[in-house]
Amino acid sequence: MTHAPVHDAGGSKPPLRQRLIGSFRLFFILFIYLWILLGLFVLNQNFERLREGETLALQGFALMNALVLGKVMMLAEHLDFARWLRTRPAIFSILFEALFCTVLFIAFHFVEHWVIGLFRGAAAVDEGPTATVAGVAIIAVVLFVSLIPFFAFKNVTRIIGWPRMRHILFGRPDQPIPGG
Repeated sequence: MTHAPVHDAGGSKPPLRQRLIGSFRLFFILFIYLWILLGLFVLNQNFERLREGETLALQGFALMNALVLGKVMMLAEHLDFARWLRTRPAIFSILFEALFCTVLFIAFHFVEHWVIGLFRGAAAVDEGPTATVAGVAIIAVVLFVSLIPFFAFKNVTRIIGWPRMRHILFGRPDQPIPGG
């Protein structure tokens, strides 16, 4: 999962259409990953409410948060905060990016609850697992660990290239790996 290059080999920018398609593809991948992740959080945290038939509203919450957090994560991807770690082993970049996004998502969660409290009143804010320090810590750990595979895939793909990664994932094992 790499985004479109800022400059091609000749030093010029790729056409706008190519950059837009690359950005949309990145957002779509981020959105799907986050929707699955947040959807699983919703299923886990709201098991009782799910038995009462509230699945659509709860999954709508996961969908809307995945859209917003996908955009936040896409912005963080484009700002490339882990660029300074590229000369170090990939694990440093993987763990840093997972931690950075975890902190970003937790902060966004609190801002979201603050805004909801402004519009609906403090009583309307859910007092779920994030109401305690231990709850926030548990969610942060689960989120951090859940983001590691995403950033591992991204960083390994950046290092070995998409053609090799595609062959590893979808090619036949008895065929030679391109560029390898």
